Amino acid sequence: LALILFGYLLAVAVIDLEHRLILAPLSLFGLGLALILGVIVRGWAATLIGGVAGFLILYAFYWLGKIFARLRARRLGVEADSEEALGSGDVTLVTVLGLLLGWPLIWFALLLAILLGGAVSLIILLVAVLRGRYRQQAFNMFIPYAPFFILSAMLLVYFPQVVSALLPR
Repeated sequence: LALILFGYLLAVAVIDLEHRLILAPLSLFGLGLALILGVIVRGWAATLIGGVAGFLILYAFYWLGKIFARLRARRLGVEADSEEALGSGDVTLVTVLGLLLGWPLIWFALLLAILLGGAVSLIILLVAVLRGRYRQQAFNMFIPYAPFFILSAMLLVYFPQVVSALLPR
């Protein structure tokens, strides 16, 4: 099951990196797989609460992203912005990860993903500044967030001792 989970997460990350979308059939498979694995590892309560918490947290961020995109489009003077800060596939993916990790570990996974995504974004921004293309590239560059969600979940699932060793005591 761990190899199937790894293959699933890798497929979602690669597709999101290449096409910037998370396919619905892949999400449905992930929901079933995460539910099974979550119940085996953590039981029903922690699994279901983790899935609901993951959904609600990212759904709130999804709507905040939509508001930000509208404000950005208005500021740029365009009618509508085709880019989304987070997509509905990201919400579904975090629901899958919530089922997989359970409650309260989904909180830590989201925080870790946000920090990883922020670190990579900062590096991209610094490179744009150093190349002198800050205005051209920095505000028109979007990165997919699913790989960061997946990386944080993989660290927590496959390397929990490493993650716990990095935390202050």
